[in-house]
Amino acid sequence: MKWKDAFADAMKELEAIRSQLKGLDDRTAGLTALHGELTQSRLKVLEAVPGGVMGLREENREVRRRQDRMISDLNETRGELRQLLDLVDVLGPLVRPPEASRESGDGRLTDAGTAPAAPGTQTDDSAATTTVRPPTSTDTDTDTKSQGGTVENSERPEQEPEHNQDKDQDLDLKRAIEAAYQGTGAPAVEPSAPAPQTPAAGQDPRIAHGVLLLKAAGVASADLTAHRDTWEWLSALAVGHPHFRTPPSVDDIKDGRIQTVLSGRSLIALLIELWNTRSTATPLQHDWALATTSYNRIAAELAGVDGQGDTIHIILDDGLPPGTGTDD
Repeated sequence: MKWKDAFADAMKELEAIRSQLKGLDDRTAGLTALHGELTQSRLKVLEAVPGGVMGLREENREVRRRQDRMISDLNETRGELRQLLDLVDVLGPLVRPPEASRESGDGRLTDAGTAPAAPGTQTDDSAATTTVRPPTSTDTDTDTKSQGGTVENSERPEQEPEHNQDKDQDLDLKRAIEAAYQGTGAPAVEPSAPAPQTPAAGQDPRIAHGVLLLKAAGVASADLTAHRDTWEWLSALAVGHPHFRTPPSVDDIKDGRIQTVLSGRSLIALLIELWNTRSTATPLQHDWALATTSYNRIAAELAGVDGQGDTIHIILDDGLPPGTGTDD
């Protein structure tokens, strides 16, 4: 019968399909294949993630390098502007305005190129508008040249004593600072004073600043604790100084604070930039406040240096008592 033949053909096809799917009936074989696929997928993901992370880290480093270059360029520009201002202050008194008129022999002022009227000579309106051209070569020119040479010769010797005087003043300042640092003269900073950055009455504040620089030169390293925003301002301020070196590591601690280590060389550069900013910044502004407070804290720590090899701890955080750690 035809239906029996069709049924037999269908059973044969089912048997063929069952033989092909026989491997899937084995639970062990199916789980092994699934585990292999999952392992391959995991390896692919692990290979992709480090590559993406490395790319992000490289982009972050490039952004930081560009930021450091921009900060360095800005500090160089500021230094050049300061030099230009100093140059203007030096050259300003030497610049004389051009003489618009000369004094005649009888004490009257006449415009350049106009000859004064001779005594006793009557002048009318037409004669008043007549100008007399100066002679091409007269004894007056010779006298003027000789007077000009005399003036130049008289000005030149004045500059040399000023230059020598500046050298003498610098030498006296160096000697005063060294004497205060060694304790042979008047002490620039009292160790027990709460504000060592304030000079005594009648004392040059540059001496106290010089003593701090000499003390910083003898420091191997100093721990600095501050908020990250404050540290970014300090590093941006000092990065343009040739002796400032960026610390190899800046560790994040709790509440947004950071902790890093500065060398004595970097501490000198930071003190110099803080001194300049405190002197030039507008009072009651952020730069003046940050520079003054940071300078005073560093000065207070350096005032207690006694050569015992103790590490200096500079803490720009009034929430922490002085001399306490930040690991708690």
